[in-house]
This record gives sequence, C-alpha cells and structure tokens, in this order.
Amino acid sequence: MKQRFPLAPTLVALLIAAALLVFLILPVGTVVWSAFGTEGHFTLHHFVSFFEQSLLKESFLNSLVVSLLSVLFASLIAVPLAYFTVRFEFRGSILIQTLGVLPLIMPPFVGAVALQLIFGNNGSLNLLLDEWFDFKLPIMDGLKAVVFVESIHYFPFILMNLVVSLRNIDGAMEESALNLGAKGFRLFRRVIFPLAMPGFIAGAALVFVKVFDDLGTPLVLGTTNMLAPQAYLRITSVGLDDPLGYVISFIMIAFSILALWLSAHVLKGKDYSTTQKGGNSIQRRRLTAWQAVLAYGWIGIVLLVVLSPHLGLLLLSLASVWSFSVLPDAFTFQHYVAVVSNTGGMVSNTLLYCGLAALIDVILGTAIAYLILRTKLRGRQWLDYAASAAMAIPGVVLAIGYLRFFKDVTIPFTDTLFTQTWVLIMIAYAVRRLPYALRSCIAALQQLNLSLEEAAESLGATKARTIRRVVIPLMAGGILAGFVTSFITAAVELSATILMTTSESQAPMSYGIYLYMQSVSGRGPGAALGVLAVVIVALGTYASHLIVERTSALTRTRQLDEEDVPPQAAAIQERPDALAGMIANKEVKVAP
Repeated sequence: MKQRFPLAPTLVALLIAAALLVFLILPVGTVVWSAFGTEGHFTLHHFVSFFEQSLLKESFLNSLVVSLLSVLFASLIAVPLAYFTVRFEFRGSILIQTLGVLPLIMPPFVGAVALQLIFGNNGSLNLLLDEWFDFKLPIMDGLKAVVFVESIHYFPFILMNLVVSLRNIDGAMEESALNLGAKGFRLFRRVIFPLAMPGFIAGAALVFVKVFDDLGTPLVLGTTNMLAPQAYLRITSVGLDDPLGYVISFIMIAFSILALWLSAHVLKGKDYSTTQKGGNSIQRRRLTAWQAVLAYGWIGIVLLVVLSPHLGLLLLSLASVWSFSVLPDAFTFQHYVAVVSNTGGMVSNTLLYCGLAALIDVILGTAIAYLILRTKLRGRQWLDYAASAAMAIPGVVLAIGYLRFFKDVTIPFTDTLFTQTWVLIMIAYAVRRLPYALRSCIAALQQLNLSLEEAAESLGATKARTIRRVVIPLMAGGILAGFVTSFITAAVELSATILMTTSESQAPMSYGIYLYMQSVSGRGPGAALGVLAVVIVALGTYASHLIVERTSALTRTRQLDEEDVPPQAAAIQERPDALAGMIANKEVKVAP
C-alpha cells in the first residue's frame, strides 16, 4: 500500500519557504551579490576599493575593537554578579539578578543620551569630580563612549546565560575541589568557570553580534567611524547604487555569522556535562565578613552604574532645564504633555507594527515547529535554518536589502512604491524577530506528548481539529511568550526603522525618539517618549514572565504523584486517549 502524500503539510512548508525566500533570502542575497558583482560579473574590485579607503578600514577595525572590548567589559560586569548570587549565600540575590536584566528594556541609543548627562564631560559625575578633586573622567568620549554604553546595555545576555549554567553545575564537583585544596580564584578558574563555559560563550556571542550590528548608539553619540553608521551614511548619501555600502553590509553579515559559528565551534567536542544538575545539590558557601563587604560593594557600584541610564532618562523627561548642573534646575510635565499631543500616531504605529509582526512570528513559528517535530517532510530542517538565520542579519543590512530588492515594486492597482509603505517596516520587524518566536514555539511543542495527538485522532478527530483543539491550546504558554518577546524587541528596533521610514506619519516610537534626540531642545520630549517606550517594554517583559510562570505552574500541577491522584482522575490517567478525545470533540475545554 502506497503512503499517502502529505499534501497539507507540504503546502504549508512551501508557503513558508516562499515567504522566507522573498523577504529574507533574496533581499540579503541581493546585498551579497551587489558586493561581489558588477554589470552581471563576479568581481573582488569593490573589496579592494574598501580596503584602500582609510576611513572604511578604520571603521572596520573600530567596529571589531569596540565589539571585543564590549564583550570584555560586559563579562567583567556579568561574571561576578552571576557567580556571587548563585554560588554563595547572598541576601537579595534574586533582586540583584532582576535589576541586572533591566538595561535590556531600554533602547541602547536612548541610554546613550542619559549616560551623557551623567558621565559626560559636563555630566553630573564629572561636575562633582571637578569640584571636589579637580579632575574629570573622559568616559563618554569617542569610541570609549560606545564601549561604555554597549557594555552596560548588553551585559545581561551574559548574565542570564551564565546564571543558568552555574545553577546546572553539580555541587559535588565543587565540594571535591574544595576538599582537595582548591579555594578562591583557583577554584573559580579551574572548576566553576570551565563548567559554566557554554552559558558564557552563548552570552558573549550575542553581545558581540549585537554591538557589531548596532547603528543607533554610534549615531546618537556622534561616532560615525564604525561599519553600521558607514553603511547607513553611504546608502543615504551616495545612494542604493553605491557598491561600498553593500561591501560593508556583507562584512557585517559575515562577522555576525562567524561569531555565532565560533561560539558553537569552541564548545564542539568538549564535555561540560555533570552527573546531576545543580538545583538542590548546590551547596551555597558563606562569605567571610571582608568578602561580603567587597562583594556587596562591587555589586552596589555595578548596579548603580547599570541603572543610571534609567535614572538619567527619567530626570531628563521631567527637566525643564538641565545644563552644566548636577541635577535639573527645574522640573515640569510639559514634555509628557507634548509627547501625548504630538506623538500619539507614533505610539499607535508602534503598537500596530509590532503587534502584527509578533502575530506573524508566532503563526510562522508554530507552523515551522510543527513541521519540524511532527512531520517527516524532507528538508523540513532547512526551514529552521533559514528562519534562524535572520538572527545573524543586521537590521541595517536587511533594510538595505529591502530597499534594493523592492525598489521598483509597486502596490497592485496603485502607483505607490512598496518601499514607501509601512507594511515593509512591519515585515522587517517580523523577519528580524522570527527566531525568538520560533525558539519559544519549538520548546513548547517539545514538551507536548505525541500520544495526546494520536489518541485524539484515533477517536475520530481530524488532523486540523487536533491541532486546533489539542496542540495549540497546550502550546499557548510558549506561543504567548514568543509573541511578547517578538513584540518588545521590535518596539525598540531602530536600525531597520531609520532607513525604511519615509514620512513622520508612518514613524514608530523608536524613530521619533531618534529624531527628538538629534537636537538639545528636543531631548526633553525625546526622553519622555523614551520613558513611554521603556514602560511598554517593561510591561511586556513582565507579562512574558507571568506567562512563563503560569505555564510552569500548570506543568508542575499536572506532574502529580500517582498516590495523590483522586480516584475519578485515575481513570482518565489510565486512559489519556479518552481525555484527548473529549478535548478534540469540545467536551472538555483546555485552559492555556
């Protein structure tokens, strides 16, 4: 008997592949070909021209150095925070870890403005140092300012990954090392940190990629001798036919992919596993009195610095005058009034673009996850590879690809160019954030037992009905978490936005903040709009945590011991197919 051809999954896979081809592979491929091709022929002449120009060579080296230094300083911030709060009896460890993640909810280019007010040459800190000690700290000058801002903003990637790795280390290994005489820094260097290396490498790779691709922070700080600003400036000033803009874009893609590949290659062939996970096996050690003083002092200073952008942004949004003074001279709510009256369209645009992008992401993420884990289609894994590749594509490169690839495409039955519509901005958001939603959907489906679907189908439910009534409700926690993650990260996107926004009527909040921050007189309203953006992102982040916690609580509730199951439920537990059948036939409702 011949196997029935799986028509529906094949059609879905082809539609997804077509969407990824049109909105990711071909635009990026256009950028790559434009870097290597001239008049239809392959050439390396454009790369030779790139390295012959001193400004572009300097920009390349600057981007590389800034990214590496940002990883270094982000590590110096994140590693002690993670180590002290996980491996020692540290009062307030959860609060410290929570505060340590807060920088991610603020767009880095917004934090750059706030840090200038506090750490700049005439900022609050340097005014006090000049008055008390007659010297200043040149932190916010040139490339140092970019490294400082990027390190503070992106170190949570290392912190979050390292905390998980440290918690998963078998405590018995640490005890054995202590019994054999390993103490202090030697214990950390020879035992703890090597075992936590997977988490550290994953976080460090993300920091490198994010810094290397960042456009907004260098522009706001006035540092244009880096790759991302140079790509933006060449495309906007010279035009879409400038080959050097595409060479810069290709280099940015190559180094992003290289960083992610190296992060996987470094760990390949090495064993970081332990006989058991951390959890209860971790024996938290006590700090001596002087160790506690040093640890709390260091963490206090770090948290004060990393949270200073939030404080500076809030003060700036309320300041009527703040110039050459430690604190604002006067306070007002007029900036918020101006923002509410003048930028309501930007807020609604942000909610529209990011909401639609996140919805597209979870639909595609759920479909791809199902095709990968529940079908046997040939080549289905390539859908995952293609969708995940968007993580390595800088926003400015994707925007350049769209402008090049769709430059002559018009909306059907109109003369409006596709590149002049907000729809393309929304699609760029969706493509850039698809990997986040996809990972959440795959994780949710991996936790769903296949027997429930098989039981529902054996009782007469169709495949579509089973997916709609069983699979999607039980995946709801992961789907919602993916939606929120895509939404909040798209809300602070600037790299693609700044190139693709053609009028203020279609501008989202991130573009409005950037415009305001370009002038001193507009920084008050810009800060107020930035505070609103931070509140929106914070609420979204909080909602995602609630969703994850609720899903985890429901999962733990379902994992009852057999002796704790009531007799009525025991029958269902013995016949899960009956429960799945009732769910599929709407006799029982499943709460997400």
